[in-house]
Amino acid sequence: MMFLLRPSFRDKIIQILICPCKIDCFYVSLTGINGSAMWLKMFKESFIFAFSSVAVNKLRTFLSLFGITIGILSIISVFTVFDWMESSIRKSIESLGDNTIYVEKWPWAPDPDIKWWDMIKWPPPSTEDYEALIRRSVSAEAMSYTVGSGEAVKYRGNSVSNAYIMGATYDFQDVRSFELSRGRYFTDSESAAGKPVAVLGAELADKLFGDIDPIGREITIGRHRTQVVGVFTKEGSGGLSDSGMDEAALVPLNFSRQFVNFRNPFLNSDIMIRGREGVSVQQLSDEVTMILRAARRIGPGEENNFSINQASQISSTLEPVFRGINIAGWIIGGFAILVGGFGIANIMFVSVRERTSIIGIQMALGAKRRWILLQFLTESVLLSVTGGLLGLILVFTGTLFVNYFFELGMFLTAGNIILAIAISGAIGIIAGFAPASAASRMNPVEAIGYSF
Repeated sequence: MMFLLRPSFRDKIIQILICPCKIDCFYVSLTGINGSAMWLKMFKESFIFAFSSVAVNKLRTFLSLFGITIGILSIISVFTVFDWMESSIRKSIESLGDNTIYVEKWPWAPDPDIKWWDMIKWPPPSTEDYEALIRRSVSAEAMSYTVGSGEAVKYRGNSVSNAYIMGATYDFQDVRSFELSRGRYFTDSESAAGKPVAVLGAELADKLFGDIDPIGREITIGRHRTQVVGVFTKEGSGGLSDSGMDEAALVPLNFSRQFVNFRNPFLNSDIMIRGREGVSVQQLSDEVTMILRAARRIGPGEENNFSINQASQISSTLEPVFRGINIAGWIIGGFAILVGGFGIANIMFVSVRERTSIIGIQMALGAKRRWILLQFLTESVLLSVTGGLLGLILVFTGTLFVNYFFELGMFLTAGNIILAIAISGAIGIIAGFAPASAASRMNPVEAIGYSF
């Protein structure tokens, strides 16, 4: 009889019996709409119906969202931290230089063929090694010798204990990339004469001077009065090189001789060497090895007593760490998402049982099984995606908090946002398919007479 009614009157009946929220639901097959328009109409009505169901059962909705929210929060948080670490390392590697090698006592990456008790007896790079390389190297574009020491730095009532003081040759600026926010670099004549001048890291300058312009003012490094001639641009946390230039002070190498014992067997020193254009890192490394073996009189059958480090070693060393963090994020988040998926599936089965009579009426009025399926799948996906969005909001809030207090430059990427929505949407489809399928296979007659 319903098929003989005028569409307007029939729609009102359906709205009254099926949709108390007064929306058009499953009557599209009866209005002559077909093709893409029909599917668009069907999806729209399914979404509205799902939204209404979710809005009505607020407590149940919250509980079903919790697992998905925690899962997305765990996974995307790990990936966000991972992206920040990767970005920081990439920035540090760029500052080290992809064609730059470092001659040091200790290797950056562990070598199973060399025992630590042998390395501890190795001499640190010396000024004699540096001079030998200056004289004989043809592959080097520039090189610099640096030493590091912890010293107290003071300016009036402000002081920093055990600040990192780096003594460097003038060519340091040609090997290590940096920018100055104020002032200048020390001159070649100041370097040669060992003048008491310093270029401060941004954070060290802030601790000592605050809002005062430090250029031209005198600080005390140990017991030595030193004039500040420049301030480095802040590099930010996460740097891997030079012990963090933000909290360091750079002084001429010859000036550092006043408070650094260059004969100390545990001297913190290195030689930075940048290769010429067209010279590979391996070629540069081979040449440096040959020169140093000759300078240190190492016999043909003897092992090297120095380490040649390069930026690529950092990536290779940290790759297993990043892989472990990635796997841990998937495991932690996966368990939470799995629990959330079961929760959504359980809620959807309850929702199907609650609306069994309505489903029967819908099917009796001509609603096709695929429409019933889409109705509950839409509700499940809506629940899951909402939980994912809440997780993203929490991650975004966390990044704002971290950046505000620690200034790390951490942010939520578009790729991670898309990944979170895709994961939550997939979980919604998987978790909701069984209940939706059960609803679509109901017998209309039995469903109408069902009592929950």
